[in-house]
Amino acid sequence: MMRYLFGALLSLLVTFPSLLPALAVIGSQPPVLAFAAGALLWPRINRRIRGWTS
Repeated sequence: MMRYLFGALLSLLVTFPSLLPALAVIGSQPPVLAFAAGALLWPRINRRIRGWTS
C-alpha cells in the first residue's frame, strides 16, 4: 500500500512540477507532519496495543 501511495505522489510531482513548492511548505510544518504520521500509522499502533492487552 505504501508503495502505491509513494508511486502516486511521485507521478503527481512528475506530472505537475508546480506542486513541489506547495509540498515543501506543507512538509516543513511539524504539526502537519505529526498529524499525517499519526493518521498513517494508527492502524499499526492500534494492532500492536491490542496485542498487549489480550
